[in-house]
Amino acid sequence: MIAPETIMRVAELMAKAERAAVLTGAGVSAESGVPTFRGKHGFWKDEDVMKLATLQGFLADPKKVWEWYDWRRGQLAEVEPNPGHHALAQWERMVTGRGASYSLITQNIDGLHELAGSKTILELHGNLWYARCLKGCCAELKHIPDTPLPEYPPPCPWCDSILRPHVVWFGEQLDPTVIEESFNVSGAADLMLVVGTSAQVYPAAGLPYITSRAGGKVVEINLEPTELSYTADFALHGKSGEILPQLLEKVRELVG
Repeated sequence: MIAPETIMRVAELMAKAERAAVLTGAGVSAESGVPTFRGKHGFWKDEDVMKLATLQGFLADPKKVWEWYDWRRGQLAEVEPNPGHHALAQWERMVTGRGASYSLITQNIDGLHELAGSKTILELHGNLWYARCLKGCCAELKHIPDTPLPEYPPPCPWCDSILRPHVVWFGEQLDPTVIEESFNVSGAADLMLVVGTSAQVYPAAGLPYITSRAGGKVVEINLEPTELSYTADFALHGKSGEILPQLLEKVRELVG
């Protein structure tokens, strides 16, 4: 049980934030029924990661890899954003509506933040609902909302190559533009909410510390304590789908 005064103190920070940032991880999506990366019922449980989530595996059998990713997308098509996703989208509208800045940095690739209505999203690991040219013929992304796909692998619409999932595979670097913007947002934030992440995987795990070192406040919302819990200004433990709506209700009361 989180003390009411703690909820109010965090809500006060949210109500006056001028440069708001959010970092989300798998825990947010898990509350919608999306399997977590490392859980015993996770996507990787019965599959060979090296064959399905590396460039080498894709080059060896692009049809198999696309079939598997399309199966994942088919599962996600049945999933809806939870109250935590919606609360963050609503907070964004409140923050930007008064002329302040807001950015959501996510490690999730399921697109649920966008579906809930969030607008300013930095996707560190990509998005399952988009694809890009394997050869990199252009920087444009191809939105692939339908599942199943009509063919595996899907052809590139811009050249004679094929499309690959727009996700970061093992052994690949994060998009330098996305990670640079994430660092910038974190360094500028006067408040960062860190929601549903174990705070173990870098560079994402380092972002809250950038905010803290720059003088911003850090609020952790997670089911269980993490390493970040000991340095965050506030650590709220419980379901984000329950805590975030409570916070938003108090923010609304404060701002009228």
